[in-house]
Formats: sequence, C-alpha cells, structure tokens
Amino acid sequence: MSETVPKISVLMPVYNGASFLAEAIDSILGQSYADFELIIINDGSQDESADIIKSYADPRIRYIEQENRGLAATLNRAAALARAPYLARQDQDDISHRERLARQVAFLDAHPSCGLVGSWALILGEKRDGSRAHRHAADPVVLKFQLLFNNPFVHSSVLIRKSVFDTVGGYSTDPSRQPPEDYELWSRMARSSGVANIPEILLTYREVPTSMSRKGINPFLEKIVTISSENLAIFLDTRQDDPSANNLAALVHGAYHRLSGKVDAGRMTRELLLATERYCRACGVPSAELLEQAGAVCHSCLYHYRVHRYGRLYGWVAAVACRLKGIVS
Repeated sequence: MSETVPKISVLMPVYNGASFLAEAIDSILGQSYADFELIIINDGSQDESADIIKSYADPRIRYIEQENRGLAATLNRAAALARAPYLARQDQDDISHRERLARQVAFLDAHPSCGLVGSWALILGEKRDGSRAHRHAADPVVLKFQLLFNNPFVHSSVLIRKSVFDTVGGYSTDPSRQPPEDYELWSRMARSSGVANIPEILLTYREVPTSMSRKGINPFLEKIVTISSENLAIFLDTRQDDPSANNLAALVHGAYHRLSGKVDAGRMTRELLLATERYCRACGVPSAELLEQAGAVCHSCLYHYRVHRYGRLYGWVAAVACRLKGIVS
C-alpha cells in the first residue's frame, strides 16, 4: 500500500456477512472517488466471510481478523487504525452508490464546521422492489432538533470527521448505552459540531432479518429513551436527574414504565415549545417548521399521557376526536 495518507478510511465490520458481503465490498471499490482505504475487520465470523474478503487483491483493502467483540468495539478499533481525516461507514449488507464518497467529501470540505454528513437511502427489502426510502431531514438545525428524540441518520450512509469522532470518544461500548450505538454517538457529536444529510439517495440499505442494524429493535427502547432524555435535559436546560426530561422522552416513545414522579404533560409540552422558540432565535432561523415539528411531538406526548392515565380506549377515542377536528395527533 502506498505511504500516501488517504482522504477517507472506510470502516466495514463483518460478522457472518457472507450472503451480501461481496456486493458491499464491490460498491466501495467501485466508487468514483478513489482516494480511500477500506478497513475490513472480521469480528469472529463463522461463515465464509473470511474467504470472500481474502479473494480480493485490491491494495486499498486492510484486512484484520479478531475474536468477536461486538459492533461498537469493532468500529472503535477500525477508527483507531484509520489513517485518514474522514471516516466512512459501510455495513456488510448495504450498497454505496458510485458517487456517494465523492458527494460527501465535497460536502465536508465545503463545511468545515460540520462533523457528520449522511444521505438518503433506498430501502431494499426481501421483495427487492425498492419502493421505499429513508428521506430524513437535511437541514442541520432541524436535524439537531430531531436528534432530541430519535436517530435521523442511516448509520451506513455517514461520513464523519475523525477529529470530531476522537474528541467525543468514539462509540460507547457501555452495554447500558448501546445499541443503538449510532444514535448515542450522533447525539454527543451534535452537541459540539454541525450535522447534515445530503438530500440524495447515495446508499441502498438492505432490510433483512439477519441485518445487524435490524436485530432487536424493540429492546432498543430502553436505551433510546435514556439517550433522548439526556438530549432533552440539555435542550431544556434542566438537570440530568430532573424527571421532566425523562418523562417527556418516555411519553414520546410510549414507554410508560419509564415515567417517574408526578407527570405534568401540559407543563412539559409548554417547556418544549418555549425551548424550541429559544433554539430558533439562537440559531437565527425561522421558527415555523420547528414549531410545527415540536407541536406534533407535543400532541404525541399528550396522546400517550391520556393512554397512560385513562387507558388505551380513552386515548384512541381522544385521538380520533382530535383528527375529526383537524388536529394532528
């Protein structure tokens, strides 16, 4: 391999990924932007993944084998080995479109305050019809607001500034905080750096039962609520142990078992709307779009509060009544 430092280090962890691995590797090696190294770490696979990887002779590939450590630890090891200033994620079963890296490098080069850029992604299900897509928000202000509650990035689509990644400490390997390791990391990065999505489909995201990112979605709820609660506490300028942020996150996600103390849904939603107005003023952006999103969050919160307090039938009836009145709930 040339001693020249590449512009991008592509991080590809592999665990029993033989079914679609060659297609994923080929999608990176076929990029129009060629100044990269591809770091593939075989995380203890028991299938033919190793044979597939070793069949490639491209000098840009750096191949490492290890005993199984899990996704977050493997990604941190790959990032530590990376020589480039930009880190690109690539999953073992996704497909990067030919112009993906070129478009994302150009974006980060042009936006030095941005530490993370993702893209839209086509969803390839088992029927392979390609009729659905992840079209998340692109505006940095909107994205930071959406991160308060959930993850508006496709993990395998992102390009990260390594300096920002290193500053925040990389992926958490604390079992109580991951998975979702991506949402947890983006939340910390967004507190000190810009984030964005390119509103173009630059990735095909494979939605299959064996996909690492699709396993155990429901068990993620506890950790999603925890991360959302931390984000909201900062946004609302409250203490981490203040129950308001936790209760708001719990209600938004319908995690009633996470509610604590006296739940005042009305006060929580008013505080969210006020904080959103302050956020818009601080960012110097029009408030209409964010306030509309905040309003939708508040309606969802109040719906779940009604269900929690009065029962699911009451919440359903109330929701139908709101819709009949033209109120989005």
